[in-house]
Amino acid sequence: MSIFEGLRFKTISSPIHRIDPRAKFIYVCVLFAIAVLFSQLIPLLILFFSQMPLIIIAKLKREWLRLMRGSMFFAAIIFIANMVSLYFYGGTQSLAAVVEHSLAMTTRFLILVESFSIFFATTSPDMLSLSLEQIGVPYEFCFAFTTAIRFVPVLAEEAQTIMDAQKARGLELERGNFIKRVKNYIPILIPLIVSAIRRSMELAEAMESRAWGASKKRTSLYSLKMKTKDYIFIVASIIVLLVSIYVRFFISIPSVTELMHLG
Repeated sequence: MSIFEGLRFKTISSPIHRIDPRAKFIYVCVLFAIAVLFSQLIPLLILFFSQMPLIIIAKLKREWLRLMRGSMFFAAIIFIANMVSLYFYGGTQSLAAVVEHSLAMTTRFLILVESFSIFFATTSPDMLSLSLEQIGVPYEFCFAFTTAIRFVPVLAEEAQTIMDAQKARGLELERGNFIKRVKNYIPILIPLIVSAIRRSMELAEAMESRAWGASKKRTSLYSLKMKTKDYIFIVASIIVLLVSIYVRFFISIPSVTELMHLG
């Protein structure tokens, strides 16, 4: 469950935490666009490592390592799937080119995970909901979105607790073939689903007891205001996007294979 741990909000005092959620959301969208824009390994690696200073400033090094470790399973699936599809259906590409492209697609996935980790780990769900409200998103959607964000790490913790309890009772999750392993997870999924349904019913009762939705015109205790550092962060993100677009269409980026041949 390390991948969910890296996406959980951490109450830490850092410059990244104090940036307006709307500015950080624009940053995430910019990184997503740049990651989709490039398919070469070199620019994607540069994009991946360029986020390291933000992780260090936000004091998320330990959570980032856990997130990367938890993402390795999905990264391996992406790498293998690209390897198989390109090797058998990619035409006349060499094995080195196939490996490089597969690594590029895997790096793209890790970039997206990394950027969303910076966003969610440094943005309070309450502030995120408030920022969505202030840009005109209906409160019902804001509430559903932030509730889902809060529930994911809670359910991940509960799943880990259930797994530990079942292992203590003698359940072996890692033994047998693939089908056997899938069946071994049934005693984990059923209690988890029951617990999720129970939590949702408790939440619905709590909302009903507080007359949720009775007042159409809501007021907020806090009001988010963009500051100078937020505008600087947005402008820097847009500049990075424009530079990336220029590099993508007007500069020829060599592949790692070509650089090795030149060397």
